[in-house]
Parts: sequence; C-alpha cells; structure tokens
Amino acid sequence: MASKRITLCMAAAALAAGLIALAAHAHAAGLPDFSVLAEKDGPAVVNISTEATIKGMRGQIPGMPPGGGPYDDFFHQFDEFFGRGMTAPRKEHSLGSGFLISSDGEILTNNHVVAGADKILVKLQGKAKNYPAKVLGQDPDTDLALIKIDEKNLPFLKIGDSSKSRVGDWVLAIGNPFGLDHTVTKGIISAKGRVIGAGPYDDFIQTDASINPGNSGGPLINMDGDVIGINAAIVASGQGIGFAIPSDLAKDVVAQLRQGKKMHRGLLGVAVQDVDDNTAKALGLKDNKGALVAQVTPGGPAEKAGVQAGDVITQVGDQDVADSRDLTMRIGHMAPKDTVRLTLVRGGAVKKLSATLEERDAKTLAQAESGGAGDSEGEGLLGMGLKTVNPKESKALGVPAGKGLLVTGVEQDSPAADAGVRRGDVILEMNQIPVKSVEEARKIVSSDGKQRGAVMLLITRQGQQTIRTIAVN
Repeated sequence: MASKRITLCMAAAALAAGLIALAAHAHAAGLPDFSVLAEKDGPAVVNISTEATIKGMRGQIPGMPPGGGPYDDFFHQFDEFFGRGMTAPRKEHSLGSGFLISSDGEILTNNHVVAGADKILVKLQGKAKNYPAKVLGQDPDTDLALIKIDEKNLPFLKIGDSSKSRVGDWVLAIGNPFGLDHTVTKGIISAKGRVIGAGPYDDFIQTDASINPGNSGGPLINMDGDVIGINAAIVASGQGIGFAIPSDLAKDVVAQLRQGKKMHRGLLGVAVQDVDDNTAKALGLKDNKGALVAQVTPGGPAEKAGVQAGDVITQVGDQDVADSRDLTMRIGHMAPKDTVRLTLVRGGAVKKLSATLEERDAKTLAQAESGGAGDSEGEGLLGMGLKTVNPKESKALGVPAGKGLLVTGVEQDSPAADAGVRRGDVILEMNQIPVKSVEEARKIVSSDGKQRGAVMLLITRQGQQTIRTIAVN
C-alpha cells in the first residue's frame, strides 16, 4: 500500500514537472507576455472625465403618473399659461479614455468622449491631481478629437502602422471601463475594414479584446507597443466584438487637428452606389467593381469635369476603385483644391477626366445631395438638411417609393445631432405622422412639435428602424 502511495506521489511530481516544462517551453516558443507591455505603455493612458450642461426639456408633471392620464392635457395647458412644464438644465458627467501622443500633453481620444463638454479633466496614472484640458480640434466624421493638458516630460505612445497588422495578431487594450482605472484586456484582431454605420469613413479594426463603456478613446496596442487603433465602439448585445479606428486614419486626422479645429476634406460632388451584378450586366461591365454615379451636384467639381449620372468610376489616379465606399474614402483623404484624375466607363467606353475638389462640409453636403442650393429647402430644420427621396434613392435605400425624407446633413451641436440623427437616415414619420415632403416636416415641427415640446422621428437606418426624439424649444 505504501509503495502504491509512493508511486502516485512520483507520478504527481512528474506531471507537475511536465506542466512546468510545458509552460517554460510555451514561453520560450514566443507566446505573448503582456505584463511587460502593460507596464511600459500603461502610464501613457489617461482617464478623461467631462461635464456638460443639458438643456431643459418638457418633463413629467409632478404628482402625475407616467403617461399623464385623462387630465394631462389640462395640466400641460396650465403649465403653459404660467410658463412652466420644462425641466431645468442639468449637468451630465461622463467618463472615457485617451492616450498621450506627445511629451508636452497632447492626448488623442474619441470625439464622442469630449463632444459638447463644458469642462474636461484628465487624470494621469499614479497622480492624484486632475489636469484641465482644452480641445485642440475635433473630427465628428472619424470620431476623433485632440485635447491638451499643460504639463511637460510626459510618457507617450507611438502611433503605429495599422496597415501592417493582420487578422489573428495579438493586441492589448488599455482603458477605464466603467471608471475602473487602467484596466488591461488582451485579444486578437478578429477582422479589418469593418463598416458599422458609424460615419462616412468606417474602416474599423474588429477585436475580441474586451472593450466596455469607458474604454472609448483608449489605445489598441500591438506586441511592439505601438498604437494600431483607437477603441471606439462595441456591439452591446455581443461578447468579444469591439471596434477600433485604424491608426493610419488617425495619423491624417491628427496632422490636421494640430493646425486648427476644422478638418479639410475634398468633395467631388457625386452621390454614388455599389455596382451589383445586374447593373454590371446592364452596363456591359466585366465585373461589379467601381462606383456607380447616381447623381451629380449641379455646379460641383464632378459636373465641371464632365461626370454624368450613370457613369461608373473605376479608378482614382492609378488606384482601382472597388466600390462606392472605396471612392468616398479616397476622395475624403484628399484636400480641397487637389486635382484628381478619374477613369470611368460610360456606354461601354473608357473615359479619363480631371476634377478639382472643393471643401467637404455639412452645408455643401446638404446642397450636393438635395440637388443644389435652390433645392435645399430643409436645411436648418432642427439642425438637419432634408430632401425628398426620389425613385432611384428609394430603391437604393430600401424605402417605399414616394415616402420619407433623406437626412443630407446634420449640423454639429444641433438638436438633431444631440438626438443621434445621422446623415443618410431616412425619416418615415414625425410624431407618428408619415412625411414625404419638407413642407410637411416643417408644419409638424412648428405645430405639433412645439405644442408637445418634442418631435419623435421614426427612422430607417441601413435597413433597420429606430426612433429618435428631438427637443423643440
């Protein structure tokens, strides 16, 4: 019996020794050790807290149950007579992350972390002090912002080359999820080039490194310690699905934000869509590559260059255009006044044209997508540019013909922007009333909207319906 126990002990010892040897072999084989990376890069990651003033809205009448009840209209009229019925402005606080990109206090973060903030405070690792920060520049289109604190000799991170990263590469995310200071999570790159409907320049890195609320603006780091992404979004209903803005896109944005608060991007002046298989057959194309021009802005760069609706743009310069998103990305990375060489197919023939780009901004976009300045009658309605949806657009957007209004632009810091309305949304109803013209929308806002203090929008966005409510003062 004793010899049996000795044999079991020896077997257990041998197993333990084998596991230790296996662990040592795994380490020697180059499996990642994140501890050194976390210790090296962690001090450059910061905690960002903000304070913003939220305007008052019509609130619940004190003492009344939710939904009001049969006397709700009476009491609201009573409040209107005495000038009441609106909630007082309130302070809203939020937390996010960021990381230092220079020794003198420049910090890169998400725009949504600091947008609309009256006060921004930054906390450094190991420091009890909160540093006030100022905004150097913001870019809502890519959801990036550059802020700065007044401090010197700080640790900072290098912005790396995201184009060299591969699906399956190990990555590390550092941030402040739910306010938990300097939390480190690891994972791999799950995919690249993801389009999630966040903006016109979607090109996200997908990762299974845990990203939660509060991680926004924090770095996604490769095994060399370089930043290859800025953590920006999550899928709330999923696990292990997070998204980061590629560092290559961030480099271009940072370079401009350092010079001023406004981004300058090129505008070609076309509305484009993908070429599907049937369209390729109808146009006699070899494949479904390229961007199909659905509309040309009157007086815009494309029209001046000779581009027409129905053309298929196949190249920008010497680079092939894969689809409509590819064209948007390429033009967006160019500057106003740049001359761009376009190769397109028209009626089976290849044509080459040159266009001089103009400035891309909310106003020109609203005009571009509504057929010119004379047609942009909905511009400025609660901060939105609106236009009726024509038959071609109805098919492309997946909405019934003759129904809905296309949001062609959203002004920054406007009621529509605060409510989360985006360019490209199609408004089907306002306060449960179907809309198909800008004039109908104006009447609803000026009458029913003002009476209720808000307008509820039924929106279709990339095939999914959602509701957004805008305060009407």
